[in-house]
Amino acid sequence: MSAQAPVERRRRTREATDPAAAIRAEREFVMTDDDFNRVRALARALAGISLSGGKMDMVYNRLSRVLRARKLPAMAGFLDLVEAGDGGAQQQFINALTTNLTKFFREAAHFEVLAGLLRAQGARRPLEIWCAGCSTGEEAYCIAITALETLGAEAQVRVLATDVDTDVLRRAQAAVYPRSAVSEVPLARLKRFFLEGTGANEGKVRPRPEVTRMVRFEHHNLLAPDWSRRGPFLAIFCRNVMIYFDATTQMAVLEKFAPLLLEDGLLFAGHSEYYAHAVRRWTRIAHAVYRRIPGAGDAPSGPRPRPEAA
Repeated sequence: MSAQAPVERRRRTREATDPAAAIRAEREFVMTDDDFNRVRALARALAGISLSGGKMDMVYNRLSRVLRARKLPAMAGFLDLVEAGDGGAQQQFINALTTNLTKFFREAAHFEVLAGLLRAQGARRPLEIWCAGCSTGEEAYCIAITALETLGAEAQVRVLATDVDTDVLRRAQAAVYPRSAVSEVPLARLKRFFLEGTGANEGKVRPRPEVTRMVRFEHHNLLAPDWSRRGPFLAIFCRNVMIYFDATTQMAVLEKFAPLLLEDGLLFAGHSEYYAHAVRRWTRIAHAVYRRIPGAGDAPSGPRPRPEAA
C-alpha cells in the first residue's frame, strides 16, 4: 500500500465532515489557516483592519485577484513579499482588503449639521475640512456642494480628501460616476452641481468644476505616524472607516484627530460607530457627531497656509 494512502484517506474524511475544507481543497490558489492568520496580523499592522476568524473566504476572494495578476500559485509567496516590506505588494494588499461603500449624501443629516457649522463661520475666512477615508470621492464632493449651497460662490472652503486605497483615489480624482450614482440626488441640486455626459460618456455624470476645484486628494494611512502637516480643520469626516478598527486603534486615531480640529470643530462618524470608550476626549452632540472636550489637544485659532486645491 502506498504511504500516501492513509494521508489521502484522512484528507477525504476531513472534507466529508467539513464542507469548508472541501471548498478550500478545490481552490485555484493554496491558502492555509496559517496564511490567513498572517493576513489578519498584516491587515491590522498595515491598515488597522481587524478581521474576524470568519473572514477567510472573503480574504481569499479578494487576494486571489492579486495572486492571479502576479502569477503566484499560493498565498504564502505573496505574504512573504508583504512582510518583507515590498511597497507595491503592501499597497496591493491594502487595496484588496479595504471595504469601499459610499454614495452621494449618505447619512444626509450630517450635511445639515455641516451647513449649520458653516453658517456660524460665514465666508469671512478660509476654512478646511478633512474627509478621511474618502473612498471614490462622493462624500468629499458632497462636502464641497454643501459649502457652496451654504456660503455661495464666495465660500473659502477647501476639502482635503484622503484614503489608504490608491485604486479608489484614482477613481475619486477622475470624478466620473454612473448616472445611477446620483439617482437619489434632488433634481435641482443635480442640475446645479453636476454635468451630464454625452456621446461616449452618455449615462455618466461628474461634479461641475466649481465643485471639483474645492477638493484635493491625497494618499494617507490613518496609522501613519506623521500627521504634522494637517489641519486645523473646521470638521473631520471619518465615517464608516474606524468600524473596521479595534478599540485600541480607534482611540489612537481619535487622539490624533483632537488637536487638528478648531475649537468649535466637529468630528463626523458613521451612524453605526459609537465611541463610548472615548468620553474623556469627545462629547456627542448629535447622532454620530462629536465635539472634542477642551483639553483634548489644542488647535490653533486659524488655518495654516496650505497648497491650492488641484
